[in-house]
Amino acid sequence: MIKVILIAIFLMILFSLGSALYHLVKHKEDGSSQKTVKALTFRIGLSVLLFIFLFILVATGIIKPHGIGSKIHPQKYTASESIK
Repeated sequence: MIKVILIAIFLMILFSLGSALYHLVKHKEDGSSQKTVKALTFRIGLSVLLFIFLFILVATGIIKPHGIGSKIHPQKYTASESIK
């Protein structure tokens, strides 16, 4: 369920970025487009929301990082896992 939410937020970010590009190209001669600014502001808000959501998920242990993040938050192994 969490993966679906993360992917949905990421797709909304990409859609907002594409919308801003469309309005920027469409209103090229106007100099400033309110729709472009709104789309980019919405994208920034979604990006911050996604970052905070990921931070909370990692801090609570719901998702566990692997790779570089695993060195920052080392995993605790039980005795049965260390025997394997």
